[in-house]
Amino acid sequence: MALNTLESKVRYRISRSKSSVFTPQDFLDLSGRPQIGRVLAKLVGEEALVKLGYGLYAKSRRSSLTGAVVPVKGIPELAREALMKIGVEVRPSAAEQAYNRGQSLQVPTGRVIGVKGRVSRKIGFGGNNVMIENAA
Repeated sequence: MALNTLESKVRYRISRSKSSVFTPQDFLDLSGRPQIGRVLAKLVGEEALVKLGYGLYAKSRRSSLTGAVVPVKGIPELAREALMKIGVEVRPSAAEQAYNRGQSLQVPTGRVIGVKGRVSRKIGFGGNNVMIENAA
């Protein structure tokens, strides 16, 4: 594979990465922010990536059931990975803590993610967003 264009370099890095979530900062050593943004937007248009939120992208695949483009992992797992990638400490949510202490029989869905500090981001795909709560 000839790595002569910025797009081919970004594609190669994504294909070789063990991570499923990417930010433009992952590629800033290749070019400037505007050019990286255009390449990532093109890859979303070509369905090689899906957009999870502002500056957050994930690897994608075709659903065997519907044929639609979906992320390679579940939204809660990708959201946790994305939050860790942007430097946010992820903790168990209040529901997870109550379940682990035996105070609740309600099994947490994973749609609520606890974090240390404040985060004002919307992370999700296809209308399925995770809620972020401050878990002190």
